[in-house]
Amino acid sequence: MAKMTHLNSLGEAHMVDISAKEDTDRSALAEARVELTDAIVAAVQEAHLPKGDLFATVRIAGIQAAKKCSDLIPLCHPLPLSKITIDIRLEGNLLIIRALCKTTGKTGVEMEALTAASVAALTVYDMCKGIDKGMVIRETRLLEKSGGKSGIWQAGDTGASIGD
Repeated sequence: MAKMTHLNSLGEAHMVDISAKEDTDRSALAEARVELTDAIVAAVQEAHLPKGDLFATVRIAGIQAAKKCSDLIPLCHPLPLSKITIDIRLEGNLLIIRALCKTTGKTGVEMEALTAASVAALTVYDMCKGIDKGMVIRETRLLEKSGGKSGIWQAGDTGASIGD
């Protein structure tokens, strides 16, 4: 059985010591999907949302979330992020949010990218709930990560690339 890295010898939770690790360039790409109702799609396409610019607000929320990840996820290291990009596209009734985070450091940025995508999706809900509360947040997941000891990892079914 693999050793639990966030537990000490007494079984108590602690932050992992990464001080001996080498700094490497690291990146992570995460995605969240929000299934919108027809009424919301129409309002988005007409840029007629009561709360304002959906895409701008969602981008800012995702960026802020990535920056605050260590405040939200217990035992997560605070990281100096060098890049955060939130891309949003509407495909039919599906709003697809991709969050890219980069850093040079001793630990990965997967949690920052996942947090950014998650909070961006929640922001979509908040911005659109006045039109219809029937939205469904789906499939928040890591698409790709690079850097560190484990190198590159990709979800096998995405066709995504950190360079996208």
